Amino acid sequence: MGVLMARIKYLGHSAFEVVLKGLDGKEKTVLVDPWIDNPLSPVRLDYFKGKKVDYILVTHDHGDHLGNAFEIAEVTGATIVGVYELAEEAESRGFKSIGGNIGGPLKIGDLLVVMTPATHSSSKGTPVGFVVKGQDVSFYHAGDTGLFCEMSLIGELYSPDVAMLPIGGHFTMGVREAVKAVELIRPRVVVPMHYNTFPVIKEDPARFKELVEATTPSRVVVLRPGDELQYP
Repeated sequence: MGVLMARIKYLGHSAFEVVLKGLDGKEKTVLVDPWIDNPLSPVRLDYFKGKKVDYILVTHDHGDHLGNAFEIAEVTGATIVGVYELAEEAESRGFKSIGGNIGGPLKIGDLLVVMTPATHSSSKGTPVGFVVKGQDVSFYHAGDTGLFCEMSLIGELYSPDVAMLPIGGHFTMGVREAVKAVELIRPRVVVPMHYNTFPVIKEDPARFKELVEATTPSRVVVLRPGDELQYP
């Protein structure tokens, strides 16, 4: 029997564990940007030993996003999904991978996955975000990005139920830009990320929540590392 709702667990910084029903009705576990060595992470590598992980989505190759992806793939057998050059690197290290690029859906069978633009930098390929759609829920993980007007197309085309957006500034959107991103994307629920891991990205998520909920129909859920959001 499949799960009745998606479960989104925050692992600190930009790392998430998402359990949802795939398009085939079977439970899938997806990790996004699993830097579990981050200072706020509630888990370490042992957490994944013996755990079912189907896919590890990596938005770009910076250390705080590629993170522990290879180590987790080693202990779980998960497939790494990323931009073509990053997937090639994973393949060269002996890991299963699916490489794609910004455009239409990737062919991974039981989930609809679309790579979206992200205005940032990377060493291998280009940085991306991900839209992931299962049977009952879809989510958008923006990766590291500044604000860009085509976010409105992400909302129009894919209507994500949940959006994970960076708010810490310096390397990504700050609060003001992220509020505008919510206006463009129009998700039902927003989870802030990429803040307070280091002093340079210190930010108050309560301020983000107040501004979003005062100006848009979206609801902000602030997750502490280790907290879990159940949707719907």
